[in-house]
Amino acid sequence: MSALSLVALVSLVSTVFAKQLDAHPPQQQHRHWAQICSGNPTNKIRGCDKYGCGQFGADRDSGKGKHGKHQGVDVVCADGATVYAPFSGQLSGPVRFFHNGNAIDDGVQIKGSDFCVRLVCIHPIRYQGHIQRGQHLGRMLPMQKVFPGIISHIHVENCDHSDPTHLLRPAVLPLPLPQQNSRWAVVCAGNPTNEIRGCDRYGCGYYGAPRQNGKGKHKGVDVICADGATVYAPFSGQLSGPIKFFHNGNAIDDGVQIEGDGFCVKLLCIHPIRYNGRISKGQVLGRMLPMQRVFPGITSHIHVENCDRSDPTGNLERGKGRLE
Repeated sequence: MSALSLVALVSLVSTVFAKQLDAHPPQQQHRHWAQICSGNPTNKIRGCDKYGCGQFGADRDSGKGKHGKHQGVDVVCADGATVYAPFSGQLSGPVRFFHNGNAIDDGVQIKGSDFCVRLVCIHPIRYQGHIQRGQHLGRMLPMQKVFPGIISHIHVENCDHSDPTHLLRPAVLPLPLPQQNSRWAVVCAGNPTNEIRGCDRYGCGYYGAPRQNGKGKHKGVDVICADGATVYAPFSGQLSGPIKFFHNGNAIDDGVQIEGDGFCVKLLCIHPIRYNGRISKGQVLGRMLPMQRVFPGITSHIHVENCDRSDPTGNLERGKGRLE
């Protein structure tokens, strides 16, 4: 090929590439948003319940008035769950949806180079500044307090009231992405398999076990741990606490939260070496508190509860889970 022909070819390729960039700018090639709520990796949209339906355009207010149609979509999210930014952009808020100061009347707007969206029924960590796609944005507010029995959700509304459904799915990956090493480290010295408490006269330790004489379900799992044993961090993350479970100041009313590596968990009935700062997977976290003083004869254990109250059993190394 002659030098002239090579120059012509390079010029042609450059022209074609430039046209492709004009048609699909770099910031628009990533068309789907990130996971919005922990525990909902596909941004599943609320179906229908006694309060209505969650899809875009669903009837509202019995179909009467200018707000007769749903102008957003409702992404399923458990009360208290961690909320992530769907794309990178600038925060502004607060956004008040109900204008009545109820327990879920909070939210924030994110405006980026391609998108502008309002996320409502959440409490953001801040109302101003820049946030990155997939970064911790805030937490889901207690929707059950306002609408008992509803499918708890984040109201996601484009600023121009267009339909955001296609941006939420189907090409959505769980966040954060690096979760391939999904099993946690050993939580308690002397329990190398993170064995879960079976049943004793105080109840059972598996996820979903009945509580309060048949009322309520266990929202975590109980990892066997001898009183006074060393406790380790199950994964790397940021500490926050203290976490009080009993709220009565008894001998085991202490704990800490760890958030990082795609997880958020509360470890209760332990005394951490500190309540704030960063900790690495397997590092000494604290010690088991004297559970036998409070519940004589119980199988002493650490209560392990995901922040979104999903089941953590699968993340515990060879945990035996429910005893048959």
